[in-house]
Amino acid sequence: MSLESVRAWLAQHAPELPLIGVEESTATVDTAAKALGVEPGRIAKTLAVRAGEQTFLLVARGNARLDNAKSKAEFGARPRMLGVEETFALTGHPVGGVCPFGLATDLPVYLDLSLKAFDVVYPAGGSLNTSVRVETERLFELVGDRWVDLTRLSEETDGT
Repeated sequence: MSLESVRAWLAQHAPELPLIGVEESTATVDTAAKALGVEPGRIAKTLAVRAGEQTFLLVARGNARLDNAKSKAEFGARPRMLGVEETFALTGHPVGGVCPFGLATDLPVYLDLSLKAFDVVYPAGGSLNTSVRVETERLFELVGDRWVDLTRLSEETDGT
């Protein structure tokens, strides 16, 4: 159902965006980058997060990590990744295919500033072997509630 909801959402809201299906898995940043032939940073991973009373989706570059201190400053609480079952219940997408399109529940979608390093990014497409090629600014126009700064790159210090 998830792939179909993404396909229907794209047809209605962004028919110009290609849904890319590959034989290899795109369920992790590394496998998606390899399957699509792009650097890991261009994979726009979508994380289902709870920080205090807020539950939201965060779309960030593939090689960025949630930063506890930044989240606490923004939301007053540490971020917690939702479990597999809760993520599926809220998004309608399996972990590894979670994306900000065709959601089962209306959730705020925040785009991390880390994505701005790239003109084009590749979020998942609702399944474990689909992705969507989209310009970063177009992604924000389509689904973004606001830009946030909640991540750090792997080589940066923890910040906690």
